[in-house]
Amino acid sequence: MADQETRSRTVLGGPTGLGTSAARLAQTLARASELAAGKSPDDGGSSAVELAASAVTSDEDGHPKDVDTSKTVAELAADIAREFASQDDIAPPASDPAYAMRPWGDGRASPLYCPITERINDALADIVDDRLALWAGECGFDEDEIVKIRKTRFGRLVMLAHPDCDDPDRLLIGAKLNAAWWAADDYYADDSALGAVPEQLPPRLVLAMAAMDPLPPAGEFTPPLETAINDERVLIALRSGLDHMRRYATPEQVQRTCYATFAMFVSWSSYAAWRHTGDYPPAWKYLAARQHDSFYTSMTLIDAIGGYRLPADLFYDPRVRAAAFQAGTAVVLLNDLYSVKKDLQDEKPPVNMVLQVAADRGCSIEQATEITVELHNQLVRDFENGHRELRAVPNLELQKFLRGIRGWMGGAFEWHDSNPRYAAAKGES
Repeated sequence: MADQETRSRTVLGGPTGLGTSAARLAQTLARASELAAGKSPDDGGSSAVELAASAVTSDEDGHPKDVDTSKTVAELAADIAREFASQDDIAPPASDPAYAMRPWGDGRASPLYCPITERINDALADIVDDRLALWAGECGFDEDEIVKIRKTRFGRLVMLAHPDCDDPDRLLIGAKLNAAWWAADDYYADDSALGAVPEQLPPRLVLAMAAMDPLPPAGEFTPPLETAINDERVLIALRSGLDHMRRYATPEQVQRTCYATFAMFVSWSSYAAWRHTGDYPPAWKYLAARQHDSFYTSMTLIDAIGGYRLPADLFYDPRVRAAAFQAGTAVVLLNDLYSVKKDLQDEKPPVNMVLQVAADRGCSIEQATEITVELHNQLVRDFENGHRELRAVPNLELQKFLRGIRGWMGGAFEWHDSNPRYAAAKGES
């Protein structure tokens, strides 16, 4: 069974660029792959290979074709991919109704090309936010800080960004970890008014890693570490958030999230050095750091919250990883766009794509905003194209995960555009 599943995924190396007809055939192949893995889709009693072969046993006019039913599901999938990639009349749709040009902020800048928001369920968001507030108190945040967490509405973020989950406890995985990441970013990295000191950031992040990824006991040296972690509410939140994730996720999924977080911390350390020296980077260098400090980290939670597991060989496949990085970077550019006015109010402004472009080119904030919007839109279109190609892969978990990434982008837009944290971008006081 494992060998068959492995063979079914070798189609990742096959041809790409399939259109909508190929995507429909891919759904048939996905059911075949599921059957090959020992599951029982509604297939009328067919074997996995027979079901896959049925996708190509006749042409569009109903004429039968010769099909070698001794082939594996993966080999049949590759045959389909080659056939449909070679047909000139099979082309991607001109526009995908899952995406739209969306006005944002105060409406003066060009619109953002984003997926639509798939779900708005504020009653569910309220449940998650209520539970998150109780958890924040348990972590040691004071009443004023809990009010601020409530106002930021991380529960609403995960409700919007994970439309495939309606379980409040699973959504709390994302709410807790996003709240903890934001707290670490505000208190340690970004906001001078909240105690962020560039020179202190790297040592603080060392303890954050130890809080998230428990270390083996080291004799007399372990108690001081545990005391330091238990005395700091941000570290308690990071540890507690991961512990909640462990209730639902595999060790592989948890570790994947840890390592994405630690890569993000490296970028934070670069920002701290730039702010400390006052030697801010050119936009290209900032963007290189930003791609590892993006909402990709939040997106590593998609399958755990959705109640399934994307296998590691697919999660880390270069094409899947590129699509996830495009989406994560697009959302973080959206965050930069919404954060410009807030960042400019800081005594030592955080690095921000709009500000770096303006500094590089000696142009206005408005012009730099348009350049950043254009880059955002291109990244979303690149993701859309990559997603379209990957629809030919007969793996249900992969298709769920890619749909989840798209849903995350659409939900994140709605959250930013309606969140008091980013009210300045809408011209509100």
